[in-house]
Amino acid sequence: MSRPLKIMLVAAEASGDALGSGLAVALKARLGADVSFVGVGGPRMAKQGVQSPFDIAELSIHGWLEGVKAYGIVKRRVADTVALGVAEKPDAVVLIDSWGFTIRVAKALRAALPGVPLIKYVGPQVWASRPGRAKTLAGAVDHLLALYAFDAPWFEREGLPTTVVGSQALHVDMSGADPAAFRAEQGIAAAAPLLVVLPGSRPSEIRLMTPVYEAAIARLKAADPALAVAVVAADVTARVATWPFRAHVVGEERKYAAMRAATVALATSGTVSTELALAGAPTVIAYRFQPLSYAIMRPFFTGKYATLFNHAADEEIARELIQNDATPEKVAAEVGRLLGDPDARRLQADRQTAALDLMGREGRDPSEIAADAVLRVIAGKVAV
Repeated sequence: MSRPLKIMLVAAEASGDALGSGLAVALKARLGADVSFVGVGGPRMAKQGVQSPFDIAELSIHGWLEGVKAYGIVKRRVADTVALGVAEKPDAVVLIDSWGFTIRVAKALRAALPGVPLIKYVGPQVWASRPGRAKTLAGAVDHLLALYAFDAPWFEREGLPTTVVGSQALHVDMSGADPAAFRAEQGIAAAAPLLVVLPGSRPSEIRLMTPVYEAAIARLKAADPALAVAVVAADVTARVATWPFRAHVVGEERKYAAMRAATVALATSGTVSTELALAGAPTVIAYRFQPLSYAIMRPFFTGKYATLFNHAADEEIARELIQNDATPEKVAAEVGRLLGDPDARRLQADRQTAALDLMGREGRDPSEIAADAVLRVIAGKVAV
């Protein structure tokens, strides 16, 4: 190789930052000094040499209405990203998750750098909503790195070569997460019922879901004052401090220990549901959009389930309470049902584990598979 490969990685959210970092590490393991990185990302990608021209926190947007409000910012950051690509002239661009942002970047880069391979890492969940996005993506990029086998047919039907790499969430090592030690350090008795709450990663999710969870937990605590509560999130300490009952606030570094210690988990829909299933925590899923956003988006929802392991199993293993069903009363009822029934908890945990097998829990590390696929695309060998 006459010069090192230059690969542009583009991520707009924390989850994408983690994927981009993992991919960079895997590519470095293969190529060493023969690869360098440019692009857009967060702190994890920065450690791998990606110096982002702006803070990706301003692109953490969810919901149609929120996207409209942020359109000006998104448009400017798309232009900044494309300008970086034009200046750096990478050998390939990997666009990670964040559909609304990365599809705009892909289209603009295709026009500005027509010979550069474009690779999408994580496709839109077309099995759940807006299946037309599969065709849109096929027209915008050269290859897709999909997380699950059930993703691939949607895109391959549109002529987009796809490599199934697997989800990093299925490969989380929880061996060092000690549930007994977690309970001890938090002052929670070994036999006490523990509800672990994960309100989401996006500010909009936390803002919408935290009041629902507070009201639901108040009902549960009234029914059982011995119930212990732990909330896992970095940005909720001030909110939780105002709750009229005690709740332990846990940072990301203790997340897996909390999950393994949980009697029941209550989570905002997202990748965290897969991690909870890996931890063996019977889970209730909830989600709310801004009402106007939901009214606009609802006709486009075509999937039966929002939770990945429910979709893989084609059954509602974990109860999903979405939008108008995500009320304090219904959340408290579903969580209370599991808290009060050890047999139901064991059965649900076992069914969640079985669904993870359907999602492809066994296999190589996804970052390694993704790195191999990126190098194949660059070499002109687009293989599945």
